[in-house]
Amino acid sequence: MQDEVFSELADLALKGSGQSIPKSKAYLIEARLSPIARREGFGSMADLVHCLKSRANPALIAEVAAALVSKDTSFFRDRDTLKRVLEEVLPARLKAGNTGRLKVWFAGGSTGQEAYSLAILLEDELPPALRGAKIEILSTDICKAATEQARLGRYGHYDVQKGLSIHRLTKHFNRLETGQWEASEALRGRVSFRQHNLLESAAGLGKFDVIFCRNVLPGMARSARISVVESLSGQLVPGGMIVLGQGEGLIGLTDKLEPARDFRGAWVAAGTANAEASAA
Repeated sequence: MQDEVFSELADLALKGSGQSIPKSKAYLIEARLSPIARREGFGSMADLVHCLKSRANPALIAEVAAALVSKDTSFFRDRDTLKRVLEEVLPARLKAGNTGRLKVWFAGGSTGQEAYSLAILLEDELPPALRGAKIEILSTDICKAATEQARLGRYGHYDVQKGLSIHRLTKHFNRLETGQWEASEALRGRVSFRQHNLLESAAGLGKFDVIFCRNVLPGMARSARISVVESLSGQLVPGGMIVLGQGEGLIGLTDKLEPARDFRGAWVAAGTANAEASAA
């Protein structure tokens, strides 16, 4: 890929989604944009860039930026974290909120596997403390195609093999004539999906007890990470929690959040974790 072409596409990714793509990973750009280039009839990435620069096509620009974001996800990725949120965090939030209602957001939820994983746990392993609670799960992603797939709940055989047991697959999914597996109507009814760019305001999404933002921030430029973290922190209800992926942290990005007590990878409003520790 020519340096000029790479620079144009990398700049588009940075502006459109906050992604920082180094030159050493130019191959990712070609892999992720080739389907769009073929569909639009372009013979090369250079032709695609020429089109993006010469024609005002916001929809195509947004699609290209979204396509450059990683879609890596799977069912029950980091099952222990999901279980802990289900068994400890949500019951505590339900008790503290005293409304009978809980809201969970999977920010950058890709094709929906992680949100569906929590929905499966709510059906199969619902703690007694959550019985009768109204639990809303929202999953958002910048990519329209990923969001539509998540809403349909349809996955190929390779996707369902990553994290789903045979028992849960046959219980919660139906085999289609196409060979795909479709989430049951009951499971799909537990999760809502919306297209949303994390660089944009999330005020319209409401406030949440738990926000999962896993394996999203590391691929972003520092300025984008700061912007997203500030936005996410503003969407927490008092006492709410942000859960990151393994090895991720927010040190140096915000002074509004601090590590949660005894929960690696989770962050709460600054001052609250220490207050809880002192009270204990």
